[in-house]
Amino acid sequence: MTPRLLERYRKEIVPQMQKRFNYKTPMQVPVIKKVVVNMGVGEAVADFKILEKAMEELGLITGQKPALRGAKKSIATFKLREGDPVGYVVTLRGARMYAFLDKLFNIAVPRMRDFRGFNMTAIDAIGNVTLGLKEHVIFPETQTYCPPLQQKH
Repeated sequence: MTPRLLERYRKEIVPQMQKRFNYKTPMQVPVIKKVVVNMGVGEAVADFKILEKAMEELGLITGQKPALRGAKKSIATFKLREGDPVGYVVTLRGARMYAFLDKLFNIAVPRMRDFRGFNMTAIDAIGNVTLGLKEHVIFPETQTYCPPLQQKH
């Protein structure tokens, strides 16, 4: 099954961009090649169970098993040694990438509190976009327990 965003890209966005930017063929229209999703888990040094939970949730969000990433440098202040597990990474391409982007733009971003748009400085000269999310609970797959608010009497 073709993801909605990919179908819309091919049928609507490519012809519009061809007209607007005077591209002669659809092959000249820019295309998204891959999406890399990183999750750093700083508390993993103290408790390995946190790292396992992070892997599980990143896998649910992206639909692909994350790869473990180790520390590049030793930092004595944080009791971190080179190679210690510090996070996970997932590289998405093709249909999974478009399905993830569709979910991000149409479900997750509208659920963000006080969202005022993405910062334009997040785009570099080559065209790479870097977005940072502080909370992953905006994705519907995460079933994070939130205790009820305590009322003051």
